[in-house]
Amino acid sequence: MINIALIGLGRIGQMHGENLILHTDYNLKYVFDVDEKLTNKISKKFNSKAINNPRVAFKDENVDAIFIASSTSTHIKLIEEAVKYKKVIFCEKPLDLSIEKINKCKKKIKSLNPKIQLGFNRRYDPGHNSLKKDLKRGVIGNLEKIIITSRDPSPPSVKYLKISGGIFKDMMIHDFDLLRFYLDRDELNSIFSTATNMSDKRFNKINDYELASCILNSKKGVQCIITNSRHCSFGYDQRVELFGNKGMLISGNKNLNETEVYNRSSTAQKKPLQHFFIERYKEAYNLQLNDLSKLIKKNLKPLSTFEDGRRALIVANAALESLKKKRQIKIKF
Repeated sequence: MINIALIGLGRIGQMHGENLILHTDYNLKYVFDVDEKLTNKISKKFNSKAINNPRVAFKDENVDAIFIASSTSTHIKLIEEAVKYKKVIFCEKPLDLSIEKINKCKKKIKSLNPKIQLGFNRRYDPGHNSLKKDLKRGVIGNLEKIIITSRDPSPPSVKYLKISGGIFKDMMIHDFDLLRFYLDRDELNSIFSTATNMSDKRFNKINDYELASCILNSKKGVQCIITNSRHCSFGYDQRVELFGNKGMLISGNKNLNETEVYNRSSTAQKKPLQHFFIERYKEAYNLQLNDLSKLIKKNLKPLSTFEDGRRALIVANAALESLKKKRQIKIKF
């Protein structure tokens, strides 16, 4: 069994905890959160040991990996500390909101040869992942265009939005990563972004946006289009389209179930879309754990790495610069 210490017990941390205790490869040995009452509560729920400092887990030679699901501002410090103790690390996205901090961390830990998997779960989604496999097999010939649509059912709380880094660093960063996943050895070269607020005026008060779109080009000329919305009346709208000179691949939405209703008033009426990212990407989160297991047991490179996280933030920063300057920006990695 792989012994895990889970750091951070908010919504996403608890979701990871649920998946870890159900997975046959893992033993959730320790849990920690800055909220001591929450730590004690979750430790009982998961039958794990509550600790009052992450260093307890770092210093335990029987702990194989540190699972970081705490607030973004804590990620870099936890990574640097865990690497000192030669722990394998899983870290939720984003690595940090500051590219300067990430670059310093990269230099600091490089000589220690760290094993780090980043939480870009969408790479593991069976539908999204199958597009990459078909693309590699030449099913659609040469890739010419990528279109990604991401719309959340409703925005997070204002409290969360204030510390999230904004729509490009918090939400669209997933899509920037997916673009890089499909482009493979090709790389993003330029970006033009636009963003606005239409329905929810709360975003104006916190200098953020509910609607955003980007047009990007790769070095080989692949055109990429991303559209994001913080709200969507019909559910969690997640679609990817790859267009090539010999065809097209689409990874579509998931409904609550696949039932279709036929009656006098309508035909092929489907159930609503799923309304929560944890439901939509349930399979992806479990496949992500399989990948972590391979990293720990076989030293196999994970599908999503520290460098992927670093580069995704660089693209997000370029999107913000484009929005501010109202022009296309060169992306420099």
